Amino acid sequence: MGLFETIRSVFGTNAESDATREADPEDLFGMSTAYMTMEADLGYDHVGEAALCFSGVDSTAFADAVDDVEAILEAGEAETGTGFHQYEDDHGYRWFVLEDDDPEDLVTSVHFAADTFVEAGFGSRLLAAVFGFETDDRRAYWIYSFRRGAYYPFVPTGTSDRDERVEFKLQSVLGSELDVEDDESYWYPLWPDAPGDHPWE
Repeated sequence: MGLFETIRSVFGTNAESDATREADPEDLFGMSTAYMTMEADLGYDHVGEAALCFSGVDSTAFADAVDDVEAILEAGEAETGTGFHQYEDDHGYRWFVLEDDDPEDLVTSVHFAADTFVEAGFGSRLLAAVFGFETDDRRAYWIYSFRRGAYYPFVPTGTSDRDERVEFKLQSVLGSELDVEDDESYWYPLWPDAPGDHPWE
């Protein structure tokens, strides 16, 4: 299954029938303590970035919602220094990418962005929130699927391989802090375009 089909399967056309519960942006705050556990117990530092992936819709109301998200993030940038930019990938999915050395600010900014979409009536366009971590020899991600209402770990070792052993270890350590997807068939990869890149690059 290619990247596009994979994303469509987990985040797109099949997602509504596969949803287990309504996603809640408040779930994102679980990452606030998970950052500390990843560092203290597993030796992972956060990468200074996080991202919110969403699918667009051709409507004035949705464009206004995106403008509202930008306004909120701009206000946050002035207050906390959390930078951001928009990115559209090769498959037409859109991203708000946040940059900050403080992981708490990243969590807060992703939450505000997601909550703004929900309040505007476009929660169904939210696909995933992605939080990145790294050690000397690997990168790992916690992905929150809005369509499944749960987190899952993703540890790419290139552009088409993953380290499932490390993913299961992350699940075992963080399972008490995060609502982790218990059906591993939904731990879908978001492959980077090149080794060492982030999924949102």
